[in-house]
Amino acid sequence: MVIKVFLASSSGSTAIKKKQQDVVGFLEALKVDYTQLDIACNEENRMWMRQNVPEEKKPANGIPLPPQIFNENGYCGDYETFFDAKEDNMVYAFLGLPPPPGSKEAELADEEHIVENGTHAEEANTEENPDDSIEVPEEERNGNDEATEGETVGDEAPAEEDQLVEETDEVTEDTAQEEEEEEQEEEDLQSEEEEELRQLEEEEEAEVQEEEETE
Repeated sequence: MVIKVFLASSSGSTAIKKKQQDVVGFLEALKVDYTQLDIACNEENRMWMRQNVPEEKKPANGIPLPPQIFNENGYCGDYETFFDAKEDNMVYAFLGLPPPPGSKEAELADEEHIVENGTHAEEANTEENPDDSIEVPEEERNGNDEATEGETVGDEAPAEEDQLVEETDEVTEDTAQEEEEEEQEEEDLQSEEEEELRQLEEEEEAEVQEEEETE
């Protein structure tokens, strides 16, 4: 499987260049084999990229911008989805590749597997011993032990709930601020990308016109 990264080598957009460098640099750091395909100097690469990006993943104007990432002919995603995968330590899953042993992503996968197996084991034990609770004498179920446990849980619950409420409020405020900053960055980026598209189209028209005049 070959990872394909579609780039624009002659892009005039600083934002696009930064995104391209970020993707390439991270793949090299992970030692992932990939191929760079330039859409600025190769019309076939540009057309292939545009045709193979799913419609639901294309921007409003219908023209996807680099960098775009594929695994062979399968679409992985654009920079935003790549960045999210990187933040979640799920880049190999994003690329459709198995994580190498010892990597953080492999460790996370192992932890999830252990948790799933543990959950299944508990469910199996419950199913195998459905009558265990019936064997407990009624006096013990309604005795002092139950009352003591209830008092302990009742004393601790309010403090835990207050702490959860405070943490939730802090997370909500931080998330709202991050969303505002991301929206502003996206608006600025969209303006730069639209300008980049206009420049590319003008260059193409100029080249076509020169060829026609030469003929």
